[in-house]
Amino acid sequence: MTEDEIARHLDALTGWTLSEDGRAITRRFAFKGFAGAVEMANLAAWLGNREGHHPDIAFGWGYCAVSFSTHDAGGLTEADFRCAARLDALTA
Repeated sequence: MTEDEIARHLDALTGWTLSEDGRAITRRFAFKGFAGAVEMANLAAWLGNREGHHPDIAFGWGYCAVSFSTHDAGGLTEADFRCAARLDALTA
């Protein structure tokens, strides 16, 4: 994807940021404990399985960070932004 395409897709999302190298988008979700973070990690994993496009997930007490990137393409594709938007819809 071009930088303009990435910027346009990123503008349509809420709370997602572009990695420094421009190859991934990440959203960090905040929680008031561990259980919510685990549930978010499970939701992101479920979505990844459903879509056949698996995110990188990091979580701990009070947070869950979800990152999408298309490793085979070496960066971002439409699939990353589609999955981010679907995760947003599930958490709205």
